[in-house]
Amino acid sequence: MRSERTLGATGLTISPLGLGLAALGRPGYINVGHGRDLGPDRDRATMERGAHAVLDAAYDAGIRYFDAARSYGLAEAFLASWLVKRGVSPGSAVVGSKWGYTYTAGWRVDAETHEVKDHSLAVFRRQLSESRDLLGAHLAVYQIHSATIDSGVLDDGAVVDALATARATGLHVGLSVSGPRQAETIRRALEVRRDGVRVFETVQATWNLMERGAEEALVAASDAGVGVIVKEALANGRLARPQSAGDDHRFAVLHDLATELGVGADSLALACALSRPWASVALSGATTTSQLASNVRATEIDVSDEAFQRLSALRVDSERYWRERSELVWN
Repeated sequence: MRSERTLGATGLTISPLGLGLAALGRPGYINVGHGRDLGPDRDRATMERGAHAVLDAAYDAGIRYFDAARSYGLAEAFLASWLVKRGVSPGSAVVGSKWGYTYTAGWRVDAETHEVKDHSLAVFRRQLSESRDLLGAHLAVYQIHSATIDSGVLDDGAVVDALATARATGLHVGLSVSGPRQAETIRRALEVRRDGVRVFETVQATWNLMERGAEEALVAASDAGVGVIVKEALANGRLARPQSAGDDHRFAVLHDLATELGVGADSLALACALSRPWASVALSGATTTSQLASNVRATEIDVSDEAFQRLSALRVDSERYWRERSELVWN
């Protein structure tokens, strides 16, 4: 894997590609083909072994940033048990997690509600304690999960004070964002300060060849020293399997260019995220070791300006992107 990067001004050294555990810690997720990737055996022990296999492959490939969340089922627990099993010492890899959603699916794929959002002070305190109990000294970055302007969390003085206090104790504090108003949320977060110091050190945002609405705000964040973590670079699997998108011809340009370059569509789409100068790290959301291996190839691809321009044809309006994303089925 190519040279290491620094996560903004945090001083944390990370790999350009990270591993997100959203698809590894629970039997149901919205990624295209997730159920097929997992297979029929989805009991805790089987899924933990599967998560460990992907984590092993990631670590062997040089990945040193791992992303979880309280709402990713047992993702934190699987990551914690792997860290012990693998013998990874604190500081040898950077672990980030998120608070603000509670997993409610009860290990069912057909649950009516999979997670519940609550950005209150009480939930922050409870979930930080839960994350620390599991991850201990490995936990380096803790982010608000899917902060939005409408949620009001950035204007909740008590929560911001608690985040600033956590930062003062050595925990790096950030936020993840989602929805068509990502850019607005990021710019608002850059304004949040306590005692003249910006509270948020990292921002995790959706950016991919389809959804680029937050790009200017992410440039501003990077310029301000905020570490930028790119999530959903494969648009929940839609950019990983463009050749099976049926009559949706939007993806033909990606499939054709990937074929010309002799790489997978997933590798090329991830390489585009890694090529953005403002991105500190882009996350793989691999469910299997074979997907992870293909994702890792992204670090070997140089995306030319001409290639990136060709792929700009995939870009859609943010409102449309998030509307289509909301229609993805838990599987």
